[in-house]
Amino acid sequence: MKEEELISVGIIGGTHGWKGMVKVIPLTDFPQRFEVGQRLWGVRQDGSLDEMLIAELMPYKDHFLMKFHGINSKEEAGKFKNVYLKVSESELYPLPPHHYYHFQLIGLSVFDQERGYLGLLEKIIETGANDVYFIHSPTYGEILIPAIKEVILEVKLHEGEMLIKLLPGLLNQKE
Repeated sequence: MKEEELISVGIIGGTHGWKGMVKVIPLTDFPQRFEVGQRLWGVRQDGSLDEMLIAELMPYKDHFLMKFHGINSKEEAGKFKNVYLKVSESELYPLPPHHYYHFQLIGLSVFDQERGYLGLLEKIIETGANDVYFIHSPTYGEILIPAIKEVILEVKLHEGEMLIKLLPGLLNQKE
């Protein structure tokens, strides 16, 4: 398994108690995905992978307390602070039609129905109302577009493309 093939679902924030339990901050909209017996991949900052099997699991405030097989002390657990917990793409929860995971959209070539190629979708900014897509355009500079159905006309994952309709005022430069 390679890190590039994995998707983050949580991060270990620190230890809890002295028996090797850790605090896991979920990075998923599906926290029910965590189960006793589930295998996760712990990805360290140097890119090395640890296979981690959930032995105990308990919801606690806005995160989870987890114990993994083979980690039996606070000292051992402390070595996993800031380790990302990941799963393979095949283990992701299916989304409804026309909904996508962020990692599926980042890197898409974005085309406007009138202007043609705009640039690449580089990052997604989460706001309260809707996501905002940041596009780096060689022609227009930075473009921020709202992820709403009036703007996003079509997503073609297999072709690596997104078709949009720019609304007036979304370009930084004079049109």
